[in-house]
Amino acid sequence: MNVFVYGTLRRHEENHSLLNEAELLYEQAWTDGTLYDTDKGYPAMKEGEGRVYGEVYKVNDALLLKLDEIEGFIEGREENLYNRQLQKVNTDQGSVEAFVYFGLGEKMFQYEISSGDWKVHQFIKEKPERILYFAYGSCMDDARFKLAEVDHHFKECLGAGTLQRYSMKYLFKVDDGGRGDIIEDGGTMEGVVYDVPQEAVKYLFAREGVAPGWYRAAFVDVSIGGKVYNDVLTFIVKTKFDEVLPPEHYAREILRGSLPHVSEAYHSRLQQQLIDLGMVEEQVKSLLKN
Repeated sequence: MNVFVYGTLRRHEENHSLLNEAELLYEQAWTDGTLYDTDKGYPAMKEGEGRVYGEVYKVNDALLLKLDEIEGFIEGREENLYNRQLQKVNTDQGSVEAFVYFGLGEKMFQYEISSGDWKVHQFIKEKPERILYFAYGSCMDDARFKLAEVDHHFKECLGAGTLQRYSMKYLFKVDDGGRGDIIEDGGTMEGVVYDVPQEAVKYLFAREGVAPGWYRAAFVDVSIGGKVYNDVLTFIVKTKFDEVLPPEHYAREILRGSLPHVSEAYHSRLQQQLIDLGMVEEQVKSLLKN
């Protein structure tokens, strides 16, 4: 059976150890509902028309009972803290059915978490002075950083980072073509990791269109030189389209920005991806020259 977790049971959160022996099926999952901060160090969700983000695990009966215990749920009891019910959960590979814990009692719902993501909510509240940021699209290149006069915030570059379980595709569609996105499809991809201050985070949230709902902030585990860094900030498209060829100016930024950092094999993959989407080889070569 599957369970969808959205709060302290998620990776690197305080109660995640309960899921150490469970099988992680999907890191990027979402379901219908509205998420709230209980003001007690954990969230609660209730039925709603928004999105709540979390992770999906495969669990057995014994583990489900342990989760029921921590969530204050006993089947048939009237004074439960949460109610557990089956619900459709969406992933990049389609929908699955999973148990979801819903809060009970209006006192739990202190204030709404607009992002629908407990980890992002905590990050925004805590405002750490610095954070690692994983760029996989045009932000691998510093041209627009310079135009926006924020390039001084992106000087601390740790180099290439590898992200397991994901691929980069052009799934955000605008008038002139596609823009980069990451999709959880079991692949492996690379990007550039920066150590940035809060001022850079404000710029990135605006650039990625978080408020209008183009991209959402998310946290992923990235390895650099064999060392894994947990909860690295990145941005993921909220509404994905079929993959389309990006415009030349955007493709140029990706090829140029990634070249000094990513592996030769991955850079070749980026070039071939453009060709597979309809760009002729001579166009790709000209982008590399420029």
